[in-house]
Amino acid sequence: MSKAASRMKHMKKLSDKKVIHTSKMRTNIPAGLAVASPPLGPSLGQRNINIPTFIKDFNERTKDYKEGIPLPCRIKVNPDRTYNLVIHHPPATYYLKQAAGIQRGTMHGKEVAGKITLKHLYEIAKIKSEDPPLALMSLQQVCLMMVGIARSVGIEIVRDLDPDEYAEFLKEREVIVAEQKRQLQELREAKMLRTV
Repeated sequence: MSKAASRMKHMKKLSDKKVIHTSKMRTNIPAGLAVASPPLGPSLGQRNINIPTFIKDFNERTKDYKEGIPLPCRIKVNPDRTYNLVIHHPPATYYLKQAAGIQRGTMHGKEVAGKITLKHLYEIAKIKSEDPPLALMSLQQVCLMMVGIARSVGIEIVRDLDPDEYAEFLKEREVIVAEQKRQLQELREAKMLRTV
């Protein structure tokens, strides 16, 4: 057998192997709103997943969620082009902002964007502890993790929360957020002028 023939035989063996994606695809998809357009469609296409089937499956499985809630997903592709889809609960920041009644967190590190009670924190930790990555953590560890996430978003954790005082706090906060948005818009416009 010549050297060229043995090389061709080796190359044929390599080309007959199926491509196996060892890493899981990690992405956030809005509940009930999966579409084939970028960024989701191309990512699925690269992994040889049937895009219309995936979209129909995902939207069907998330129909009980409020439409548009971001859901972290883990997708493992099998060699026969099938896939295993694991849908986690929404991110902790989503729950924390919902509990605090705010749309966005802090823009500067030390300001308070919102407040939640210890009971809110405990309930969010109970929900998030059902996610597979946190399955081996105790509820106390998940609570401590939620405290850290709340701090990073600018949410203060308090024992009791007076509804009237908090409503007043949120009104004051709206003024601050509007001013921050105005400053951001001015910075963007100034940057656009410099690039022109």
